[in-house]
Amino acid sequence: MNTVQLECFIAVAEHLNFSRASEALRITQPAVSHQIQSLEEELDVKLFNRTSKSVALTQEGIQFLPDAQLILKTALSAKERLSHHEHFIPFELGCHNRLEINLLPPILKKLTEDFPLLRPAIHLVPFPSLLSLVENKQVHAAFGIKEEQKKSSLYFRELCSAPVACICSPGHPFARHNTLEKRQLSGSFIACSPRQIADPIFSIQNSILTKLRPEQRYFAENMESAMTLVKAQIGCTLYPDITAAREPDLKYIPVTDIPPMSFGIYYRYDDDHPVLKRFLMLCREYIR
Repeated sequence: MNTVQLECFIAVAEHLNFSRASEALRITQPAVSHQIQSLEEELDVKLFNRTSKSVALTQEGIQFLPDAQLILKTALSAKERLSHHEHFIPFELGCHNRLEINLLPPILKKLTEDFPLLRPAIHLVPFPSLLSLVENKQVHAAFGIKEEQKKSSLYFRELCSAPVACICSPGHPFARHNTLEKRQLSGSFIACSPRQIADPIFSIQNSILTKLRPEQRYFAENMESAMTLVKAQIGCTLYPDITAAREPDLKYIPVTDIPPMSFGIYYRYDDDHPVLKRFLMLCREYIR
C-alpha cells in the first residue's frame, strides 16, 4: 500500500467519478483505475461498485475510507516534519458527529497554548469504526456514549451523566414543557441510522418509532441530518443532552423516565502520549 494508491482511492471516494478524480489528481484516468485495482487486490476486497453510469463505495470501501485518510495524513505529516526538521506533536482525536465536535474549540485553544507544537487532527467517524481506530492506536482519544464492551484495551473516562432529552424547535408543541415522559412523545419523530449512533440511543429512538404511524416516522442518515430536520420543524428527536454541545436555537426537554447516559472519552490503557493526560483534564473541567 502506498500514498499514490491512497490518494487515488480518496479522490474517487470524494468525487464518485473516475474522470473528475483524475482531473483533481492531474493524472490520467487509466492510471487512477490501475491504482484502485492494485489497492483492491492488495486488500483483497472490492472498494467500489462501478457501472457505466455510476460509481459507489462498497461497504468495505466505506469502512476503509477513514483509515485511508488517516494513513495518508500521517504519512504526509511525517514527511513534512522530517523535511523541516521540526518536532511537532501530532494528536489524533475522534468524534462521531458534529455535536461532539462542538465540545472541542475551547479545549483545543487551551491545549495549544500549553503545547505550541501541538498539531491536533479531528476525525469524524461513525460507529463502530471510531473505537476500532482508538484500539489500533490510529486515534489517541474519542468522545462517545458508554456501551457494554467486550474485553479490550480501551478505557472509558466519564465526563458527565447526560439526561436523554427531546430535542425540538422553539415552535414545536413540546417546547412549552419543562419535562416530558416517554408516553407523551407523539407526532412526527426523527430517528437516526443505527450505523451512526450508539446502540443504547438507537434502542430508545426505535422504541418511540414502533408506536407511531408510518407517516409520522422520519429517518436521517446521521445526527447532523436529524438536527437539520428538527430545525426545519418537521419533527423532534431524542439524544443525550450534553449542555456544552447543544445546538443553538433548539429546545432540550429532559425525558424524566429514561435513565441518563454516561458520556465520556475512550482511550487506550497503555497510551503514553505526552498531551493525553492534559487533554483529559481539560475535557473534565470544560464539560462538567
